[in-house]
Amino acid sequence: MGKSSESRRVTVPDFAAWKRQGRTIAVLTAYDYASARLLDVSGVDCLLVGDSMATTVQGRETTLPVTLRQMIYHAEMVVRGTKRALVVADLPFLSYHVSPRQAIRSAGRMMKEAGCQAVKLEGGRRMAATIKAVAEAEIPVMGHVGLTPQSIHKLGSYRVQRGEDALREDARAVAEAGAFAVVLECVPASLAAAISAELPIPTIGIGAGPGCDGQVLVFHDMLGLLADGFRPRFARRYAELGEQIKKAAADYVRDVRDRSFPNDDESYR
Repeated sequence: MGKSSESRRVTVPDFAAWKRQGRTIAVLTAYDYASARLLDVSGVDCLLVGDSMATTVQGRETTLPVTLRQMIYHAEMVVRGTKRALVVADLPFLSYHVSPRQAIRSAGRMMKEAGCQAVKLEGGRRMAATIKAVAEAEIPVMGHVGLTPQSIHKLGSYRVQRGEDALREDARAVAEAGAFAVVLECVPASLAAAISAELPIPTIGIGAGPGCDGQVLVFHDMLGLLADGFRPRFARRYAELGEQIKKAAADYVRDVRDRSFPNDDESYR
């Protein structure tokens, strides 16, 4: 007998099946082995090794500085920490923009060196030819339209995207180019729901309301790990680990300074 659907590795065809069944898809970002292991056993369907690593892990102001080599390094750790979740890795800024040939090379490196099962790239109609080329090279592609953080200097700010006709056309172009799913970021809920109903592929929302076929949150936002940072409206906090970590560290410092740590039970004889 084969493995049950809850124990085997999630595959790209599962996304299409879940779309048909109306089963929502749970996605979280992950950037290292330890967090990937914890999230994988929790039942998350997909782990996205996002270029958001630049802001959450590296402390950058935007996602632009992160390199392909860094993305591969972190994606490989996430892959090693998973047994069930589909692992998708972002292609970072300027690793696919020059030409479809460059995109295939970058995506191929991500698949071969990191071992992930798919890649994600930003852009709608302007990236349709690139998505098509990568998909035809047998590399599964997740699209990303709406607010595209790699275009922040062109957009000017991280604001809700409201161009209905353009967003519909971008999402449709991504699907027709061969993407197996598409992220809708910072799109009005009613528009995201309409796009989700129109597309043959699953939509994964972030700041796009409940009408998408799935949802994604940034790991650090969900757990309150960036306690002093910006808190997006759409980022529901499921824990406040940042405050707990600060308290635990302060308690440790106190115990070290008053010599109550380590005690006899924590020392070798």
